Amino acid sequence: MAVSLATARGPFTRHILAGSRATRRLLFPLRGRRKSVLPWPASMARTAGIILIGNEILSGKVVDANASYLCRELRALGVEVRKISVIPDEVELIAFEVSEHSRAFDVVFTSGGVGPTHDDVTIEGVARGLSVPVVRDPRLVRVLEGFHKGRLNEARLKMAEVPEGAELMAGDELAFPAVVVRNIYVLPGVPEIFRQKFEALRERFRESPFYLCSVFINMPEGTLADHLNELLRRHPELMLGSYPELFNAEYKVKVTLESKDRKYVERAVEDFLQRLPGAAVVRVER
Repeated sequence: MAVSLATARGPFTRHILAGSRATRRLLFPLRGRRKSVLPWPASMARTAGIILIGNEILSGKVVDANASYLCRELRALGVEVRKISVIPDEVELIAFEVSEHSRAFDVVFTSGGVGPTHDDVTIEGVARGLSVPVVRDPRLVRVLEGFHKGRLNEARLKMAEVPEGAELMAGDELAFPAVVVRNIYVLPGVPEIFRQKFEALRERFRESPFYLCSVFINMPEGTLADHLNELLRRHPELMLGSYPELFNAEYKVKVTLESKDRKYVERAVEDFLQRLPGAAVVRVER
């Protein structure tokens, strides 16, 4: 799986996934199809689901870094992450989650399980979840042939397999393209390579941004709760968060008010501040 690739010392993973000049040249035939710089349609990518695949995460051997990174990046792009699933390297479970996520969300990301070893079964799981066969892409075969130069075997050729109908999306910094099938983006589990691939694709997901205001309050959360309930009653479309601090000398609760409508947030903030005791508000960050 992806972590096996990260710890392996062979040159293939580091060069073919992260990108090298030699292998980038082999991808020249793909450049005419590249779509990574095109904006995602306004009606798409409003919601996202993330599927983390790996026994090593569930067993506690590895701490995942990809989900938190992706949540931050997507939020900055105006996309709302609605669900994160963590599952083992099992084809049927991957297929189930992919099928469910692809129907529930506008865009879905998988992380992990795309290497050449026995437990890299994400491609098979994605294909099964979408009811399509796995096929070997000749363009990826050319990349692998160019890199391995006579040392290409069946295990390495596994990385040329994609779900039927998949698109290959390359960026300037990627030697090995991202595999995209319908609304599923299949990304590796190695954090550095995961980030490189997402960066090459990120503008596809840009939406109108979220607007955020944070109010720091020196009042216990239990006392504040009635104010928050009233705020939501008066501004029902507001995304409201309350985060207590047990050992902070400056404030007791951080309240976040968020919406894609800047004026809506501003009205809600002013309403909230007017209803709080003046001494309770430590500061406001817009």
